[in-house]
Amino acid sequence: MLVRASSFTVELGEGGYLISFNDDYEYPKEMPFGWRCGPATDAGAVVLTITDTGPLHLTVQVHDTPPAPEIGAEWEPAEEISLRADLPALYVGTLEQGDILDAWPDDEPPLEFSFSSDGSDWVRMRLYCHADDPEPGIGDHGERHLVQLWPASHTPPVHPDITEEDRQARADYAADMAMPVEDCSTAYTDTYHGEQDGQ
Repeated sequence: MLVRASSFTVELGEGGYLISFNDDYEYPKEMPFGWRCGPATDAGAVVLTITDTGPLHLTVQVHDTPPAPEIGAEWEPAEEISLRADLPALYVGTLEQGDILDAWPDDEPPLEFSFSSDGSDWVRMRLYCHADDPEPGIGDHGERHLVQLWPASHTPPVHPDITEEDRQARADYAADMAMPVEDCSTAYTDTYHGEQDGQ
């Protein structure tokens, strides 16, 4: 049964968004290319979008039992993963260029869960996606996502098969994330020795 729901528009950055039961955001070390979502941590998922820097309409539903599947051609095939409920509230953040910004609207009450926060509770997340314009790009693509959450034990994820190109994109991203950040500092010699004579 549906317990609570929130719907709002998210202004996306360049890399999709995070949905998490933990407010300690961390940029994902892996990206689930070929899927719409994948684990960022045990408590959070990264969701990839068609839209690059534009609006996305997000609906999040909390159920107390597994909801019936959404049927109809409007949605892409659903994907599912398990998340650990580290905290009782759900957080959403957009992946910007090297940064993560909180995306839960100030005027939207937080979605809080009655689960304990001792790390023993797991939640199942089911993701449905739709975009009016399915070609990736900047701007409004009429994209909307439905995220359904309910208490459930940890079970294997449900995803489509990925291609060799997706595997290579994942490997390239992981290699980039593992590369140490270059030291961009520069040393300057002080050539100014005080005021000039006569001034």
